[in-house]
Amino acid sequence: MNYLAKRIGFGLLLLAVPYVFAQKDEALSSRAHRLHFSSIVLDTHIDTTPKLQKADWKFTDEHKEGHVDLPRMRRGGLNALFFSIYMSGTVTGPKAVNDSLELIAAVHRLTEALPKEIALCVTAEQVRAAHRQGKIAALMGMEGGHMINNSLGVLRMYAQLGVRYLTLTHGVNTDWADSSGDTLKHNGLTDSGKAVVRELNRLGVMVDISHVSDKTFWDALDVSQAPLIASHSSCRALAEHPRNLTDAMIKALAAKGGVIQINYLDAFIDNTMAAYGQKVWPRMREWMAKHPDHEDMTEIRQELAKEFGPPPKVGWEKIIDHIDHVVKLVGASHVGLGSDFDGATMPLGMEDVSRLPKITEALLNKGYREPDIKKILGENTLRLMENVERVAQRIRSTTAAPVINH
Repeated sequence: MNYLAKRIGFGLLLLAVPYVFAQKDEALSSRAHRLHFSSIVLDTHIDTTPKLQKADWKFTDEHKEGHVDLPRMRRGGLNALFFSIYMSGTVTGPKAVNDSLELIAAVHRLTEALPKEIALCVTAEQVRAAHRQGKIAALMGMEGGHMINNSLGVLRMYAQLGVRYLTLTHGVNTDWADSSGDTLKHNGLTDSGKAVVRELNRLGVMVDISHVSDKTFWDALDVSQAPLIASHSSCRALAEHPRNLTDAMIKALAAKGGVIQINYLDAFIDNTMAAYGQKVWPRMREWMAKHPDHEDMTEIRQELAKEFGPPPKVGWEKIIDHIDHVVKLVGASHVGLGSDFDGATMPLGMEDVSRLPKITEALLNKGYREPDIKKILGENTLRLMENVERVAQRIRSTTAAPVINH
């Protein structure tokens, strides 16, 4: 072949390379879209619940603010979610119980108003049935043990109303458990706290160790007969925030069949942002104590930026880093998604629920197998629920409900 022919051939090859890569990218995107929208995509922690109580806010409308509504869920392929039943840990006693019931009622009203779109679910099989019917599976998780008002009877009532996990603490200690966000008081779980864990096992309600102190985590792991869930936590090895789990915790959680659900909050997935968050946390905590029912945190964030400087910018790809870290540590069967949508500041590129397909495509691009991606998107959570349900059946067949002493 003469020199000119070689040059022409080489030039044609160079022209073909971008086309080949474009074809490959298009094929991967198409494959990711098919995989994502055929899977059960389950988020274990979404804070949209208080909006359901507002007369001027409709779940069926698309909104410019916030992270979650029905149209954006459909675009993002999110077809199963735990609505968080949440209020500040400083709201306690009968008011906490009353306000919790109002939030639970709001979720019930939503599912009753949209029976063709949404199904209220309490078991893994009901989630699967909703998916087969093309419906969104709505579940409930209670974020903070302070809402049971130190009563196993109240806990049983919540379980009967559909609550399927209890986060043992939120940002402050309860009377029976230490929080990661408070000064340690109990050295983990008290005897009453251990009784709460045992009753959760009996009821078939998942024990959630997001927000708890390290010692509370180890105590709950020791006491629980069922595997645990971290409904919205990330990896401390990548972001040194006390809300995240250490590698030792993740290994122990997985060894018992549990699942860590990666939180998308920028301060939980990026170490620089975690350091900034720790610096501003005392001021943020003061503000939250003064405004326990205030949802819009724009004002306090602006004040913090003036006082401490603007926060670092964090990209959504960090979510993938945390998923990948867990998979390398304990395998693909022990990690899921717990976004904290509508309750946290999202990283750039994950501005709302409609961006979720990017996670599936990124995992495919990293070489993850489709069955493992399905596990991460939702199947791991369903397996955990099934295990918790089986433990509860076994306990109830051999053990009577404990007597409540007042």
